[in-house]
Amino acid sequence: MEGHDSLVPPGDAFGKPRRPWLGRRIGALGAGIVALLAKLKAVLLLFGNVKLLTTAATALVSVAAYSLIWGWEFALGFVLLMFVHEMGHVVALRREGIKASAPMFVPFLGAVIAARSLGDNALAEARVGLAGPLLGSLAAAVVAAVGLATGSGLLEALGYIGFLLNLFNLLPVVPLDGGRAMAAMAPWMWFLGFGAIVLLDFLTPNPILLIITLFAGFELYRRWEQRRNPTAQQLAYYRVTPRARLAVAAVYIGLIVVLALGMHATYVHRAIP
Repeated sequence: MEGHDSLVPPGDAFGKPRRPWLGRRIGALGAGIVALLAKLKAVLLLFGNVKLLTTAATALVSVAAYSLIWGWEFALGFVLLMFVHEMGHVVALRREGIKASAPMFVPFLGAVIAARSLGDNALAEARVGLAGPLLGSLAAAVVAAVGLATGSGLLEALGYIGFLLNLFNLLPVVPLDGGRAMAAMAPWMWFLGFGAIVLLDFLTPNPILLIITLFAGFELYRRWEQRRNPTAQQLAYYRVTPRARLAVAAVYIGLIVVLALGMHATYVHRAIP
């Protein structure tokens, strides 16, 4: 058996070799570097998705801003309802083959998405415009139904504000969703919608509504000037079959009826002491 012991490296009582002190240190350092690189890679991947960060950051800012008025729970629910509404537009745009950004939130003005166009024609624009209120109304209905079933005043209030938000967006004036629908249904309704929003300015004056009115006035002027002297491309853009107009009208009017009924079901009358 002589020489056998010389073939076994020094070890502990169980015969396991002992690693030198320096080797153990290097091994620990290497493991730490690997773990750090793994975490760094995850952070870089996260920061590489700028769109996701922009959506999350602007959403958090909006929640903080609305919390000053309504408290954080209602503010969070309100921002989530807006997110669902905007995702309706995003999904519709992608179905039209148009790349759209993730929603970006602007406190007290709502949310926006960026896209190179709203479709190849007025019918596509109407589909994109109505997709937001469609999905947004569904989300508000789910929240309201849960609130009514559980007796949650918070969820009922969120359902009500969700119905109101989507109904307001159906005003028939660009750049609101109702104005998008009118591009395929009845462009002359833009004037009626603009008159309604101006009337709201007088009845409930506030700076946010005034900003929307200014945008609406500019867009109305631009579009109507194009329709007064249309190019062949613009004529083709607004060419919609009677059947398609009827379908847009059915969805548009149906949404208004459903949203009005939803607001009625979730309205809570508070007596003034």
